[in-house]
Amino acid sequence: MSNSLFRRKNISSILAEGPDDAHGGTGLKRVLSVRDLTFFGIAAILGAGSFSSLGYAVFNGGPGVVVLFVITAIACGFTALCYSEFASRIPVAGSAYTYAYASFGELFAWIIGWALIMEYSIGNIYVAYSWSDYFTSFLDKLGQSTGINLHIPEYFSTSYMEAKNAVAGGTPTEAEATAWANAPVLGGLKIILDIPALVINILITYLVYRGIKESRNFSNVMVLLKLGVVLLIIAVGGYLVFSNGLSFNWTPVNDAGEKSFMPNGFGGVMLAVSSVFFAYIGFDAVSVLAEESKNPQRDLPRGMLLSLVICTIVYILLTLVLTGAVNYRKFDGVGDPLAFIFEPQNLNVGWMQFVVAIVAVVAMTSVLLVFQMGQPRMWMSMSRDGLMPPVFQKIHPKFKTPSFATIVTGCVVGLPIIFTDKTFVLDFT
Repeated sequence: MSNSLFRRKNISSILAEGPDDAHGGTGLKRVLSVRDLTFFGIAAILGAGSFSSLGYAVFNGGPGVVVLFVITAIACGFTALCYSEFASRIPVAGSAYTYAYASFGELFAWIIGWALIMEYSIGNIYVAYSWSDYFTSFLDKLGQSTGINLHIPEYFSTSYMEAKNAVAGGTPTEAEATAWANAPVLGGLKIILDIPALVINILITYLVYRGIKESRNFSNVMVLLKLGVVLLIIAVGGYLVFSNGLSFNWTPVNDAGEKSFMPNGFGGVMLAVSSVFFAYIGFDAVSVLAEESKNPQRDLPRGMLLSLVICTIVYILLTLVLTGAVNYRKFDGVGDPLAFIFEPQNLNVGWMQFVVAIVAVVAMTSVLLVFQMGQPRMWMSMSRDGLMPPVFQKIHPKFKTPSFATIVTGCVVGLPIIFTDKTFVLDFT
């Protein structure tokens, strides 16, 4: 019994199942280059949640938090090198699950595999809810600026359980109260459904189902758009910092009346370590795409490390803009720091808040795509090893994707969107 639980799979047998050929191989297309893998890494790392965490980090560490980004990037770089070493030796889908199977045995692989699946699925449920919030807010702002009514009724942009629990608890937001009061009733049941969250899940699932080329092209466009908008935020914010003479915020006065790059000391900077590490979550998901990489032994390490370097530079520049535009103490409790610095009481650039709304929607869309791609490939790998039914390793004859596993992934993410709420899902993250 114990031998079967801890049996390891030798690398030669793993590799025999992985190559994409016409004679019994997986059939997955090897089309991803270094650029594509780098963009997938950026897509996973630079999410709206990552931008939100900057506010907490800046409040604790002040401008000196940029040092922590460098330290964290180095730590993540060592992790990326570990993934790269495994990926070069075992260039197949499965990521940490497959690496654990070859190193520690079946039991550890099974645990890690399901942990990753839960990370991808639960994470995407929450991201879909958040995407809906940002998207409806974006439509409202667009409608106000154009004079066109683009407002989605609250009962079609709020989850049923979210509205019900908030009203029952006596602490509903205006949107939740409006959704509960105005929702249509069918058979005695109020029809309240977060349609944007459900629709984006369906669209992303369909895109992943259609093929790796389509997913790659969409990811590349989203990342270019995201980086372009972020660079615009950095350029406008940086210009206003210098033109308004606000660079003194980079050496704020601490409690002792001394100017310091680290007003709360290095201890204050280290208080932000969890927020900064959160900003780098996702780069490891790239390793799931090993079987669809042209040269995984060479390209995966480069893609991971390049994405870390690019994202680190972006985070440092954003942090400098944030701390230059507004004193670090004002970021206490700020959930959307990028929009906050352009509010009337700060830099007062109204149109930039609209730009920030765009980057939030685009960022979350790309995160959804990467994690929605990871889960079916994880199931496919587990199915090959007999830990999931054989149907999960089925490859679509035309699209060359794990078709059944992709459909199940869409259902696993979509059904909780209908029957749960953000608070419930957040408790599992």
